[in-house]
Order: sequence, then C-alpha cells, then structure tokens
Amino acid sequence: MGTGPGAGEKGNVPVQTVRQNLYAQLPERSEAAMSGDPAQTSERVAIVAITKHGTVLARTLRDKMPGADLYYMEKFATGDEADKGIHLFTGSVRLILPDLFQRYDGLVIFISLGAVVRMIAPLLKDKKTDPAVVVVDDRAEHAISVLSGHLGGANALTRRVASLLGARPVITTASDVQQTIAVDLFGRDFGWEIENFDKVTPVSAAVVNEERIAVVQESGERNWWTYDKPLPSHIRVYRSAAEAIEAGFDAALVVTHRLLTEEEERALLTNGVLYRPKVIVLGIGCNRGTPMEEIEHVVLETLAELRLSVRSVRNLASIDLKKDEPGLNALSEKYGWPLIVYTPEELNTVPLPHPSEVVYRYTGAYGVSEPAALLSAGAETWLMEKKKSGNVTISVAVVPHQPMEAGVR
Repeated sequence: MGTGPGAGEKGNVPVQTVRQNLYAQLPERSEAAMSGDPAQTSERVAIVAITKHGTVLARTLRDKMPGADLYYMEKFATGDEADKGIHLFTGSVRLILPDLFQRYDGLVIFISLGAVVRMIAPLLKDKKTDPAVVVVDDRAEHAISVLSGHLGGANALTRRVASLLGARPVITTASDVQQTIAVDLFGRDFGWEIENFDKVTPVSAAVVNEERIAVVQESGERNWWTYDKPLPSHIRVYRSAAEAIEAGFDAALVVTHRLLTEEEERALLTNGVLYRPKVIVLGIGCNRGTPMEEIEHVVLETLAELRLSVRSVRNLASIDLKKDEPGLNALSEKYGWPLIVYTPEELNTVPLPHPSEVVYRYTGAYGVSEPAALLSAGAETWLMEKKKSGNVTISVAVVPHQPMEAGVR
C-alpha cells in the first residue's frame, strides 16, 4: 500500500469541513519555547497515520506516550476511539496538517518522508517557531528527524520515538553527529538566553568545521559539556574576554552577565554568539505600598550603573513580610523573575557589615536586601552590598558556579 498523502483514500472532503470539525478539538499550541524532548515535557505532541500498518504502530506509540494525541483515518477505526480520545478523519491528511502544524509542538507522522516534505513545505515559517517533525516508516524501521531538530526538539523526540518503537533514529544535524557544541542549544537547559540569534548560523558552521572556537565564560553553569569524551582541541575555554582576545579565535561563544564594551563587542561578536546566564539575584527592600514603577526604576538604574544585563537576572529576594507586596509582585510578574522570601530568622544567619537596629525594630531582621541576596544566590559576598534610593533598598549578588572539571578543556 502506498504511503503518500492520499494513499488508500475514498475521496477528499471539502477542506473547510475538515478544518471546522478538527479545529474545535485541537488545543492551543504553547507559546513557550521548546525545551528538549516534546514527549518528555508539557508540550503537545500529535501522532498521525494514514495506512493500516501505520495506524497499528501509531496506536502502539500512543500507548507508550500517554500525553500525545492520536489521529488516523476513519476507515481504520477499531471501535474504541471515543473511549481513548483518538481523533478520526476522512479525506486527505493534507487538509488537517496545517491545523496540526499550528497547534502542536511536535508531530510524529507515519507517512513517507517525501510526502511529508511536500506537505509541510508551504507551512514553514521560522526555525524558532516551527514544530518538531518526526517521520516514521510503515514498519517502524527508522524514525527520522525532519524539522526543528534543535530548537523544536525533533532530535530528542526522534530518539524517544525510536526507543519506544525499536526503530533506528536518523539524525543528520552536524553537531549531533559530531558530538560537539550545538550553538543554538548551548546553555538552554540552564535557562541561558541568546542575545544575538543572527550569529547562530555562522558560528555553528565554524564549530562543525573545526575552526578555532573560543568559549568565553565569565559566569553561569560550567557543566555544559555532556559527552563522554574530552572537549575537542579546536574549542578552548577562557575565563575572560581579555584572555580570549589575546589568544585569538575564529568564532566565539560568550557567556556573561555583564554588558560588553564596544571594543569587546567588535572583537567577540563580529562572529560570536552572546549568551545571558541567569546568575543575578536582586535583594529588594521597600516601604509598604511602593509602586512597581519606582522599584523597577531603581532596578534598571542599578543594573545600568553596574553594567549588568537585565536578561541575566534570575530572581528577586526579600523578607517574607513582603511576599504580598503589590509592587514587588507586579515587577516579578512583568519580568518573569520569581520572588523568593526568607524569614527574619533566616536573614539573621547572614553576618552583615552594617546591621541596622532600625530595620530590626520593624522587621525582626538586621537587614533585608543584603542577606536576602546572599542567601538566594548562595554567594559569600555582594557585587553591590546595598543602595538606598527613595523607598527602595537594593543589593546585588551573583550566583557562583564551580569551574569545569579538569580534562574537558
């Protein structure tokens, strides 16, 4: 039996009818960026089949991926679809694919590779937003990563599907095949943000072509090399921008929480990607009723003064008396910064060079912003101990991370 988009079909139904019937059943696609394997996260995965054998395999896979939704042709119904929440369709799968493409984060399709490529080609938009697409043949001999291998999680989803079906995973992404740094995924498991995505493609090419790569890491998690082998010799890790610039390189991966100087930007980012690790903790104290705008102004002003990136802020920290402070909670929600609070007793475990009797009388703690910042960051000292501005007191600490283990450089 053929495996093209119209194989074995009795005829097509009007596209509008198909879309109207399915549209009401489909969940909204998550706006959050994909993180790893869609089958292992809260992201939505659809499994689609159009042949008899493909349907059997798709049902088997769905049983092993209970969070996934299953779609196959009505003529292969077995009678338990309603009880199991399985979606049936008639006509060409080409008619429902646009809606599936928009509403799911990953698609596992039991159709021939060529047919899938032709059907999804008009739907492609951007590697940062297109869903993961995995194709499985009619005998489950191969699971093929087709689209959004890295950012969409198709490579991870391919490995997962292949493992569940006993198939061979087919992944052609150069960094995966070579077991080297995937520039577009570097640090993503830790929450790092890429500031200049336009440089990802040329820097990726430099990595897989084994040009001289400088990893400039001034902060952030150090355990990013996960392969069971040493770091390739053409990749060198440097602790500072100055060290890397002096040594020379062809492309750079720069991991830092600070704002680069113009000279550093020219030297490092002409062919370099800038990553912002989540390492800055802002200890905040404020008078009751301080508006969000005032707290925000002090935060942004302080970050600018210290030449720190707002993208590297991990969280806010304060005393538990402030857990319901409207201004702090509004700032937390606006920027997606969790607000971590501590009891006075916890705050008083941190030795302070300038304990305040006044603060103690009002809160039971000898300080708020300073100890909260250190406790939350797990740091021994501050980047900025304390600044008082209007109704706000702010302290800044940086999350320390252990150096990479010996031998990976």
